[in-house]
Amino acid sequence: MTTSGLPFDDIRNLASQLPGLNEAAAGYVRGHLSGEGGERALGRLETLAAWLAAVTGRAPARVARPAVALFAASHGIARHLGTGDPVAEARGRVEAIASGAAPVSHLCAAGDLGLNVFDLALDLPVGDITEAPALDERAAAATMAFGMEAVALGADLLCLGAVGGAADLSAMAVLSALQKGGAEEWTEAGEEAAVLLGKALRTHEGHLGDPLEVVRRLGGREIAALAGAILAARTQKVAVILDGLAATAAAAVLHTLNPTALDHCLLADTRSEQHRKAAERSGLRPLLDLGTNGHDGIGAVLAAGLVKAAGELGAGMAEVKARTG
Repeated sequence: MTTSGLPFDDIRNLASQLPGLNEAAAGYVRGHLSGEGGERALGRLETLAAWLAAVTGRAPARVARPAVALFAASHGIARHLGTGDPVAEARGRVEAIASGAAPVSHLCAAGDLGLNVFDLALDLPVGDITEAPALDERAAAATMAFGMEAVALGADLLCLGAVGGAADLSAMAVLSALQKGGAEEWTEAGEEAAVLLGKALRTHEGHLGDPLEVVRRLGGREIAALAGAILAARTQKVAVILDGLAATAAAAVLHTLNPTALDHCLLADTRSEQHRKAAERSGLRPLLDLGTNGHDGIGAVLAAGLVKAAGELGAGMAEVKARTG
């Protein structure tokens, strides 16, 4: 990555030079999973197996080292919501995950997934987006770079999400700005949240033509870090499962920069019809329909099991055909 004096230029350069997927590997897997005459009896499992091979460049591709990376941060806009102490609440969720007491901790243990939580200056909320930008450019770019470190976990399937719902309002604001919608699209958030969303969009009106400006003004640390993690995973040929509104917003930022930027990503689940529509605008179709709220990566862990099963099918059937010739 070429270094420049403008922090966001490095991100733009990286997003414009992403490697393509390996279609030959995908074709190999499809050839071993299709029945006689090309029958596709396995449906979306075949699609998942071929996608995994295309992303990783391995044919067939097994998932050997799945991991979850969750990002935790806090937001100045939370002071308007009257939810007590949002920082303490988020800190409690992080500690529960770390101690093994949270649902995602149990699911990761059962599915043999690594689990990591990244504290993004949790005790230091970003700016209140109804009044000012969440971050300055240098801080936003640095947070994206920090998110890229998630690939250092060594995972070949990386599940990405945020801790709790602190970033949900910011995610809705980012999605509204990028997809030219209005606060009224997010009726699920309630009247008070809709008012805050409208105020945030008006405050930053005229500065939302650049997706990276959108993430720094409206997004906050989780969304910036998630965007960085998604980018880094692509460069390292790591398959990604996204979970939650924050991850969907981060994906939308990258999709706006480069429409092919999410080819290595799946979406685990959506929390509402509005979420589903926003995801579809970035080319993401949910793998599950469980109605999980997208917090703490629970949906991503469940989706990882399907992707792992698809990879095993692809590899196993290739071995069977090799033996039977």
